[in-house]
Amino acid sequence: MFTRQLGRSGIEVSALGLGCWAIGGPWHDAETGEAFGWGEVDDQDSIAAIHCAIDAGITLIDTSDNYGAGHSERVIGQALQGRRSQVVIATKFGFVTNEKTKQATGQNASRAYIKQACEASLRRLNTDYIDLYQFHLGDYPKEQAAEVMAVLEELVSEGKIRYFGWSTDLPDRARIFAQSPHCAAIQHEMNIFRDNSDMISLCEKHKLASINRGPLAMGLLTGKYSDAVTVTDPKDIRGRSNLDWLTYFKNGMPSPSMITQLHHIREILTSNGRSLTQGALAWLWAKSDLTLPIPGFRNVNQVLENAQAAEFGPLTQAQMEQIQLLLTQAAESSN
Repeated sequence: MFTRQLGRSGIEVSALGLGCWAIGGPWHDAETGEAFGWGEVDDQDSIAAIHCAIDAGITLIDTSDNYGAGHSERVIGQALQGRRSQVVIATKFGFVTNEKTKQATGQNASRAYIKQACEASLRRLNTDYIDLYQFHLGDYPKEQAAEVMAVLEELVSEGKIRYFGWSTDLPDRARIFAQSPHCAAIQHEMNIFRDNSDMISLCEKHKLASINRGPLAMGLLTGKYSDAVTVTDPKDIRGRSNLDWLTYFKNGMPSPSMITQLHHIREILTSNGRSLTQGALAWLWAKSDLTLPIPGFRNVNQVLENAQAAEFGPLTQAQMEQIQLLLTQAAESSN
């Protein structure tokens, strides 16, 4: 596993991280009862997969306090007993959940709540510090962002967190946090279908890590889904139809246009012996020296396939240009 810098923090991390949304298990909207998780998951499988990842050289673990209404953090805390010093933990705050009822109940970014949320995450993760604490409310009002950043600076001075970042797809929000020397990363959606070049440019300008959520387009870039293979689990968020940001799947059906695009570039992504998944990760690494994809996982086999992508490294510039050309041609032919 090769390594990269976590932005300007000076912390060295594996170029590949673990995205721990799925291992939180199910939780749901308090009002509608609709799913936010990825279905049922076995905690022992999750712990075994985390151990496998560490053994493979993966050191960056990304989660949030709302994944599984806190359960993802608890599983990570169990898995890291005796191994805390081997990893860099990134978690998030801002979405409020009830751990007992597994309900999502709203949002909160008040000073008191941030302090409370940080302490709760520390307890669940069974650690006395968080390496990277990320603001999870991506569209939070710009005029209030400085107040959030001030609280995060307090947490740094108290030794509760080492650095912080913002999980947002909006460059104007990211630019606010970038002014702080303790901001080390921006987490944003990025994959072959969502080429977020504006955010990459911002991260490069301010020397921030670009942590890439959704690197496999919620599984679509693994090649496992097609018109005949869909998501049917009612507890899987990909089966929902009422989320504007859920573009890769609707009602469990993968996006037809994205499936078509993938068909055009599959041969390049799987060149040199890569799997489709490994090619999608290689594309992200080739975009910038600051990118850190964090694919999700459910089991050891998925972690191993992701980790083995590092053996191939990034795609070449020629491959990147060819992919861009093919995607442009596919888009033009569909119009």
